[in-house]
Amino acid sequence: MKRPKVGVGVFVKRNGKILVGKRKGSHGAGTWALPGGHLESGESFATCCKREVLEETGLTINNISPVVFTNDVFHQEGFHYVTLFFSGEYESGELIVAEPHHCEEWRWVFLNDIPQPIFLPLRNALKQIEENRLVL
Repeated sequence: MKRPKVGVGVFVKRNGKILVGKRKGSHGAGTWALPGGHLESGESFATCCKREVLEETGLTINNISPVVFTNDVFHQEGFHYVTLFFSGEYESGELIVAEPHHCEEWRWVFLNDIPQPIFLPLRNALKQIEENRLVL
């Protein structure tokens, strides 16, 4: 296993719901996750959140703030990620599946109504949110 990579996940909020997508073509295929990806060298957290959400969904976001971070080890795949989770408010745009090779569909859902199965980093984040009674 190589050194951990830095992943970013964004709780995109709109009308009391968050955006989740069904992963495909990568580790965690078939699980539900937030928009996100890898932090690029020299990139700020806010820039990464905005870029990843726009690239994957066609949406722009604002009011980005940190939520939790997780330590995610994918034993079978041999991956290790430190995932930084942020929240952001929907600002504009029409929701699209902009990267169909990475995501089957997007859905707006309530936080307690995320479809199963849930991607490991998001599962770990939700556990911390619940345990620490955090509010998005």
